[in-house]
Amino acid sequence: MQHVPVMREEVLEFLNPQRGDIIVDATIGCGGHARPLLERIRPNGQLIGIDQDQQAIEYARENLKEFSDSLFLVNKNFKDLEIILKDLKIEKIDGILFDLGVSSIQLDTPTRGFSIKADAPLDMRMDNRNKISAFELVNNLPFEELSRVLRECGDERFHTRIAKAIVEERKKRLIATTGELSEIVIKAQGPHKFYKIHPATRTFQAFRIAVNNEISYFEMALRECIKFLKPGSKVCVLSYHSLEDRVAKQIFRNLEKEGQLRRLTKKPLRPSQTESAQNPRARSARLRAVEKI
Repeated sequence: MQHVPVMREEVLEFLNPQRGDIIVDATIGCGGHARPLLERIRPNGQLIGIDQDQQAIEYARENLKEFSDSLFLVNKNFKDLEIILKDLKIEKIDGILFDLGVSSIQLDTPTRGFSIKADAPLDMRMDNRNKISAFELVNNLPFEELSRVLRECGDERFHTRIAKAIVEERKKRLIATTGELSEIVIKAQGPHKFYKIHPATRTFQAFRIAVNNEISYFEMALRECIKFLKPGSKVCVLSYHSLEDRVAKQIFRNLEKEGQLRRLTKKPLRPSQTESAQNPRARSARLRAVEKI
């Protein structure tokens, strides 16, 4: 599976990994960022690769097998960072990367239900051990909660209209597939002359975030990681929509005021035009970096 890491050079520049460092890749995915990190911290360094997606862990293990002596893979959510590090008997780390959003594995596997491009069961779980999928949310959330999820997690301007359409449609039948949900959203929004993105993109994003509890878990992990950082070590956050970026911005700003961090990026960095053209998934990326004092 081909995976192009977003803003690879910028991440490496900020993290500045050195031989012997202990680095955490909190969302290892296919290992796109992990590979250059491992190349720089070997032979005595360690990279802890975390992912709640078992399929991602399997891909990373295969893609990074030549680094097995320096790589520890953990199939857990990054909210469990403290437990993970304690289990590995690691007290301090030299850097951590959060690359948020949907991985290539999830998008390119139609049956996972993340992609608008293929009709598949409504799932969107990053961790298949979780009991709640998009199917349960779409078919059971009351109107007010549907509208709130679409507004807060998707920045969807037509949240009321779409929520109403979902409620009306599920009175007739269960909404079971991504294709059915996408069709409901398109009809609810009404005709538009131009679409910059697929009209159901924000709705799919909203349900994915809600299913996986992404924002609250990210906030927990970002606050938790600070106490494990050595002075001078870095945190990099790659986010892909305003809600994630807002969380990182607020936490970093508050911790800077408390004298714990120094912000290396006052405003988020964006990918170059060249990278965005070559890798469309990078277009919405925002990179923030801080240094532990």
